[in-house]
Amino acid sequence: MNKLWVVTFETFLRQVKSWSFLTLILGPFILVAFTIGAGYLGAQSGGTSDKIAVISDQSQLRDSFIKSNHDNVLQKVTDKKTAQKKMNQNSLAGYLLLKSDDQKITGKYYVTDSLDSADKNKINSFLTQAQQQLNVKNAQLSPNQAQSLAQQPVFKQSVQKKTGTANLAKTISFWIIIIMAYMILLTYSSITAQEIASEKGTKIMEIIFSSTTAIKYFLGKIFGVLLVILLQIVIYLFGGWGLYLYAQRASLTKGFMHQYQDLITSVLKNLLSVNLLYLLLGVVIFTILAAFAGAIVSKAEDASKAAQPVITFNLLAFFATFPFQNNLDSVVVKILSYVPFFSTYFMPMRIVNSDASGIEIGISLVILIASIVLLATYIGKIYQGLMLQTDEGSFWKKLKRVKQDRLDTED
Repeated sequence: MNKLWVVTFETFLRQVKSWSFLTLILGPFILVAFTIGAGYLGAQSGGTSDKIAVISDQSQLRDSFIKSNHDNVLQKVTDKKTAQKKMNQNSLAGYLLLKSDDQKITGKYYVTDSLDSADKNKINSFLTQAQQQLNVKNAQLSPNQAQSLAQQPVFKQSVQKKTGTANLAKTISFWIIIIMAYMILLTYSSITAQEIASEKGTKIMEIIFSSTTAIKYFLGKIFGVLLVILLQIVIYLFGGWGLYLYAQRASLTKGFMHQYQDLITSVLKNLLSVNLLYLLLGVVIFTILAAFAGAIVSKAEDASKAAQPVITFNLLAFFATFPFQNNLDSVVVKILSYVPFFSTYFMPMRIVNSDASGIEIGISLVILIASIVLLATYIGKIYQGLMLQTDEGSFWKKLKRVKQDRLDTED
């Protein structure tokens, strides 16, 4: 058992220390940082600012407007000359000039473009409220009369199920899950196949097999790659959570996050579920298949070709989901959600769309896990023969020869 873990950690450390792993980990975060940075620079240098200035001789009136609209007001601008200068520099959307006398409150908005309807409603609402307060004061009403005039209508809303948002969340979740599964499977299938194929027929393999069993060595390779995958997923989870918290607080993104909070929450709920388990198990079974593909090549020089059959199979499973994203009631979808290799893509589709029961998910997982165990055990038993065999020939001839050699050894 100690030799199994030696191989496991040796494989894990070699993969983690490679530049390809570092690039794989940092790539998505660099892309997100670049996108946010480009958006920030664009917001700073391009277009007109959405901030306005408020100018008034009555400081109480100005402070009252700023208090109710502080997010939209550039408070440091207090005079007309400065406001006009900033408008010419495209760093101010406009300025509001507020005036008040004993009878009337007026507001005049200076803008380089037509006034946005939302801003217009905010200004009108403020002026109406301020004028009403002035009218009540001038009317010299009793407290009860003033309270009667201050009575506001009652408005209630009943929020129904947001089918539009829910459907959009399902669509986004679907694409994120299958693309993420495809990319991770593609990456680790190639890594594993080349890792195994590079050792094909070498003298070091004969020495290794003389000191430990082939199945332990094979499982050690698989466990090592599995640890690398787990590390990557953990880093993505913590890194993604950090980006999520940052986006909620950053001035550039917090408005977007607040506006689409329900959608983002629904997508995260779909991602951080049993779908992660399907992703992990899918990578494991494709990794085992990639290891088999790497062991079946004729010589170490063919390592670059070893992953091609697995990549093609992965591509087939990936594209097979496309015709069924809006047809989950299809019998094909239900059948493939139980078939190993394909279930990695098809069952998450059904889970996202709430089309699979707990029992169906459980049966699919049992089949997938059992397939992983059986496939790993079988390949582990014939692994030594595959790795030491360097003869040319078809796939079936090589497999038949390995089986015969194994029977001869047992006899």
